[in-house]
Amino acid sequence: MESGPAIFAGAAFTLFGGALLLWTTVRVRQGEPVALGVAPRAAAALTGLAGALFLALGLWCFGRL
Repeated sequence: MESGPAIFAGAAFTLFGGALLLWTTVRVRQGEPVALGVAPRAAAALTGLAGALFLALGLWCFGRL
């Protein structure tokens, strides 16, 4: 009964985290800013950290099944 919400949350967090990491990697490799008005290294580090956190949270949700 509780596996439905866990699957949905896991999928949402994993897709968002993976997409955020992919987007950040592409922006950094192309030399484009990750966030406007923020230092490039700080923006890339914080965005990468957030992407990894969401990815780990999604994997944790899948692990709870």
